Amino acid sequence: MQLSMVTDSLGHLSLDQALDVAVEAGLDAVEIATGNWSQAPHADLEALASDTGARRRLAEAVTSRGLRLCALNANGNQLHPVEGARQDRVVRQSITAAAEMGVPTVVLMSGLPAGAAGERTPNWVTTSWPPETQTLLAYQWERVALPYWEDLAAFAAERGVRLAVEMHGNQLVYNPLTLARLRAAVDPAVVGANLDPSHLMWMGADILEVVRDLGGAVFHVHAKDVRLDARNASVNGRLDTLPPERARERSWNFVTLGLGHEGGAGFWAQLAYALRGAGYDGPISIEHEDVMLGSREGVLRSADLLRAVLPREAPDWRAADI
Repeated sequence: MQLSMVTDSLGHLSLDQALDVAVEAGLDAVEIATGNWSQAPHADLEALASDTGARRRLAEAVTSRGLRLCALNANGNQLHPVEGARQDRVVRQSITAAAEMGVPTVVLMSGLPAGAAGERTPNWVTTSWPPETQTLLAYQWERVALPYWEDLAAFAAERGVRLAVEMHGNQLVYNPLTLARLRAAVDPAVVGANLDPSHLMWMGADILEVVRDLGGAVFHVHAKDVRLDARNASVNGRLDTLPPERARERSWNFVTLGLGHEGGAGFWAQLAYALRGAGYDGPISIEHEDVMLGSREGVLRSADLLRAVLPREAPDWRAADI
């Protein structure tokens, strides 16, 4: 497996400075955001999609440091009833840039539509009742999401790029079941999972069982941890709309690796083995979103933890032939 980082983890730094921290952390690769929910401090997407020189300069900045560019990240809501067309353009330009640069993967969200035609706000359905929830879901999937994704998957397939969908709250795809529904409607060789354990952690999923369920559907992995606040969660449950800055009041918070999920470094070691058992041997990309710790420190500490537990070389032990 390769050790990587989402460079937005160091979004306050220039590209060169962020890449220098990646080298300091002993990383193998980087994942660069291209827009939508990122201000894309390290990429000029318009240039990357159209200008050979811009692509060459970015590639040289990465490879000259002994790193590789493992993914582009276009996370956003391309199914938004108002902003969707603009965000879809970012997604498609990111796929185009990835294809031109030989980057195998674009990370993105599924998107979340409105609940009915003419509405202007996305609608995340989290219960099966009252009955109108089923009407909303039918509209979102059948009228909006599946036609869009059939076209997008074909667009990516033509360019040889895989799409790694991050299962995330307030998105139509937020767990393995909803991802499976999406993959059943498109080419599953093109559309798979970006497994960010943190989002499934706060929902209460067992991440090792998630990996076993996904199997070969894992295309990319983010490394981000969650700390549950038992007292707050015991009173208010895990659905939490307080902003990250009010960390002490929240039921859960994103934290630096090893400071959250029960088991610490041992959990991440088990996750690495589960991923390898599922056939995944790609990048593990650190994503720092810990409001209680400096970003450089968080990246370095996360890298130290992962270096100690990730399998780095191909397995070669075999039982003796006796």
